[in-house]
Amino acid sequence: MNDTPTQQAVVSALSAIVGETHVLTRPEETRPYCVEWRDLYFGVPAAVVRPASPDEVAGILRFANETGVPIVPQGGNTGLVGAQVPDESGREVVLTLERLKAIRDVDREGATLVAEAGVVLEEIQKAASEAGLFFPLSLGAQGSCRIGGNIATNAGGTGVLAYGNTRDLVLGLEVVMADGTIWNGLRRLRKDNTGYDLKQLFIGSEGTLGVITAASLRLFPAPKGRAVAFLAVEDPETALTLFRRFSQTAGSALTGFELMPRLGIDFVLRHQEGTRDPLEAPYPWYCLVEISSGRSEAEASELMETTLEAAFEAEEVLDGAPAASLAQAAEFWHIRHTMSEVQKKEGGSIKHDVSVPVAKIPEFLKRASAAVIEAVPGARPLPFGHLGDGNIHYNVSQPVGADREEFLARWDEVNTIVHGIVGELSGSISAEHGIGRLKRKLLAEVKSGIELDLMRRIKTAFDPNGILNPGRML
Repeated sequence: MNDTPTQQAVVSALSAIVGETHVLTRPEETRPYCVEWRDLYFGVPAAVVRPASPDEVAGILRFANETGVPIVPQGGNTGLVGAQVPDESGREVVLTLERLKAIRDVDREGATLVAEAGVVLEEIQKAASEAGLFFPLSLGAQGSCRIGGNIATNAGGTGVLAYGNTRDLVLGLEVVMADGTIWNGLRRLRKDNTGYDLKQLFIGSEGTLGVITAASLRLFPAPKGRAVAFLAVEDPETALTLFRRFSQTAGSALTGFELMPRLGIDFVLRHQEGTRDPLEAPYPWYCLVEISSGRSEAEASELMETTLEAAFEAEEVLDGAPAASLAQAAEFWHIRHTMSEVQKKEGGSIKHDVSVPVAKIPEFLKRASAAVIEAVPGARPLPFGHLGDGNIHYNVSQPVGADREEFLARWDEVNTIVHGIVGELSGSISAEHGIGRLKRKLLAEVKSGIELDLMRRIKTAFDPNGILNPGRML
């Protein structure tokens, strides 16, 4: 490997591959690619390069591998652990996949879709719907996140309960390796038992093993009916009881079960224009429940109605509002999806993306809140998320009137408290957001020596010169 080239030499080489107009260097051009959504990381890149094809990506990586130029792959820049933004060295090149935005094919009979990495998630959902099918990955950022980033981070979202994480939705991948070799693994087979399942290594690898340029995705029959209800409950213990009831009555038709505290509702109503309280009076906790039917709207509504009747009789539900229309159902989901975003308006927020066994969620919430408030009097825990799969976004907003920077300076301290309880309950410190830069130091605390060694061996095998997202994850 030669000495790392100067910035001018890097820009010149990249321009020869993608054209001068697609190599950005001016701060006003590069800033959108260099600031992380939570404002935790502000990078300084050597350049931002915008390839339009896998061959151009291959050319970029071939040059980088030969010269030692570090490459930071980026999708929609909606990641939450800092893996997708450059560091402050001025050496790293951001490789944005935003121009690889073709949906190459939709196979109605096989229920598959092939999309390039830069396609926005919402566009994939729309393309599936136009074909009479359904792509179940659903996130708050679905209007701006890109499928390549979703795959590289193994995104979760609100559909995991019924359909699984992103890795459960991927049938095949096209990946450019660190040396510029293109692996075309865009198979659409449900069954392919011919050795190592290589695609799984790239899913969730956060751009450290290769650059995903396209994917074969699994689609599903479009639900013919949905029933959504916004329900008030006394506490997480009751919410868990309610979840068990819906699981028993609805089975696989239960496609969403989210838990939210009153504080989260207050934040949304205060800061999100056009929202309104779903119920007439405030309650301590809420569940957002969705049932889908492959047969009819009437079946979904009847299943929701009969389950709710039994829940009210058992005094598991304090109040509830079944959605009377698709528009109202969308309003309910909008409240849930904007809950993280509105916390910015309340000052500093210390984040945790954790999971524990579903049965342990009430214990986790009780212990974590007590410990955090004891450590930071006046702190406002705002835990919400996917009760059905054990993933809670345990966010903590600063005390009212507190200094934002002083509060955020206690990030590691609060993380240690919350993650300690998660560990005692056999949970995970990163349920769906990944490791990136934010949690890299924590990985050694939760992974065994052999696990870390195996991960490093894989990294070395795929990227021997260490050019792909260096300093992320490992």
